[in-house]
Amino acid sequence: MENKKILDACCGSRMFWFDKENPDVEFVDNRCIHREVIWKSGDGKSVRYCDVNPTTLADFTDLPFEDNTFYHVVFDPPHLLHIGDNAWMAKKYGKLDSNWENTIKQGFDECMRVLKPNGTLVFKWNEFDIPVKKIVEVIGQQPLYGHKSGKQQKTHWLCFMKKEG
Repeated sequence: MENKKILDACCGSRMFWFDKENPDVEFVDNRCIHREVIWKSGDGKSVRYCDVNPTTLADFTDLPFEDNTFYHVVFDPPHLLHIGDNAWMAKKYGKLDSNWENTIKQGFDECMRVLKPNGTLVFKWNEFDIPVKKIVEVIGQQPLYGHKSGKQQKTHWLCFMKKEG
């Protein structure tokens, strides 16, 4: 853990990282899946795998780090609510439960707790089931700025900064 400057609080398979082994990043997830087949075509010729291999196995609502540890935090929690447990998307991205508001709020608060003063938190959210307006309401803080991406502009990248004091 020493010398880690960045926290990815729910790393999944590290999909958006250019360097998936970046030595400055502490990769956290509550799952550990090694090369699991998560989807296979009917003819068996096409297979999708998932590899979730965090450096720290933990839940983003209860991070095992001291206050003010990281300069930068990435928070990309599960965003799917209405999906079956065995669906490819649920296995790849995780799934929210019926108490999702509390889970997201606790996770955001934990990410801010471990963030150093003046540090930045990037929150990635997809509006597949829940609009970003509702997420901002649940966490109770306005982002500094954000950006929509994806074919349907449903993925939002929001930036927050932890104020001193």
